[in-house]
Amino acid sequence: MARPRQFEEERAVEAAMRAFWERGYEATSTQELCEATGLGRSSIYNTFTSKHDLFTRALTLYMDARTANAVEVLEDAGRPVRERLRTVLGWAVEAPADDPVGCLVVNTMIEMAPRDEDVAGRLRRDQERRLAALRAAIEAGQRSGEIDAGRDAGALAHFVVATIAGMRVAARGGADGRTLRAIADTAMAAI
Repeated sequence: MARPRQFEEERAVEAAMRAFWERGYEATSTQELCEATGLGRSSIYNTFTSKHDLFTRALTLYMDARTANAVEVLEDAGRPVRERLRTVLGWAVEAPADDPVGCLVVNTMIEMAPRDEDVAGRLRRDQERRLAALRAAIEAGQRSGEIDAGRDAGALAHFVVATIAGMRVAARGGADGRTLRAIADTAMAAI
């Protein structure tokens, strides 16, 4: 019995996500997408219409999962705010061993956002969601006395996002865990 098409699409999008994450949009050929997904060229184009369509679905899958995890941690009122922030920063230090190095969002911001308005809009919406969750957590920390109430919560949220992006770029450039932990420690001290 054949697997349902929806299952095949989800599996293919996840496999394509990993290929794009590892190599980038431009550097990932249709042949590499065929190898990654296990689909033939015609199946890819019949299902996804274009490489760009497959990419935007892969990027959306990545952002939805990563941002949902971050929001869940940041909204966990049962944990101190500084611990929540440390957890989110820690993900940039200790990525799962089977994940490609770096971050698909950061890579896409650099490679595609300046010339692809659709992708840039998707990235903006995702960043706004992460910034809102960070700002809310920081404001909660300010109310509880964990974070200086005199600091600008929006600026601190942007600082955390920029720090994580920088850590992802540093990891892709070869920074080791010790270096990344030192960056996270410095960020926590600055907060």
